[in-house]
Amino acid sequence: MTETASPSESHQPTETTPAGDSRLTATSITHRYGELSVLEAIDLEITPGAVTAVIGPNGTGKTTLLRILLGQLTPTEGTVEYTGPAADRPIGYLPQQPSFRPQFTAAETLAFYGALLGLSVDTHTALERVGLADAADRPVEALSGGMRRLLGIAQSLVGEPPVVVFDEPASGLDPSMSTRAFEILADQAAEGTAIVVSSHDLGLVERFADRVLVVHDGTIAGRGSPRELMAETETASLWDVYDAVVHGHRGDT
Repeated sequence: MTETASPSESHQPTETTPAGDSRLTATSITHRYGELSVLEAIDLEITPGAVTAVIGPNGTGKTTLLRILLGQLTPTEGTVEYTGPAADRPIGYLPQQPSFRPQFTAAETLAFYGALLGLSVDTHTALERVGLADAADRPVEALSGGMRRLLGIAQSLVGEPPVVVFDEPASGLDPSMSTRAFEILADQAAEGTAIVVSSHDLGLVERFADRVLVVHDGTIAGRGSPRELMAETETASLWDVYDAVVHGHRGDT
């Protein structure tokens, strides 16, 4: 019987799990839509204190994998297990296109979301963490696209979830705002959070990710740190790694 971790559930840790040692473990994940196989026998672990990036072409199973990790989709085969201290919100999530009530201020947005979760939110601290403290009283509709994305990051961290999934947090942002988004992710990882992020910005992934999973044709076609993957494929950048894994083009060194 398939079991999945759901962000809406409180998962109890085993007694041997140290405080702060929260992770997601996927074992033999396979998913099919009818006769179409999207994922095949995937094993992976999202570990605390690290940024794990998921990269790969569109249509190769990245979104399906994220939805399974989040508990939004039950895999055809395999299991996903959350291990860690009991938490009101074990898994946080930033969708690619977060939506907010436009008339709410930034602070009201976080307070409202916390109320939905039954949590009290220190909105000043939450907004300060993402650089939006000065915009606390500004309506969401008056925020720039980048500021709304930062508000989405703040919302994903409400309740201090030990695991957080970010889907394209830098999509559509200018370079400085994209970098800021990844800096926040790295800061959270440094505090012990298990971070998983899907992104097409391979320059930022190379700079900030501790571990990279290359998804291609429904499998994990490459895994390791950016430096390890570059050494393995004899390439000089993560863009070249991507090209080597997905298209079979390797470096000459």
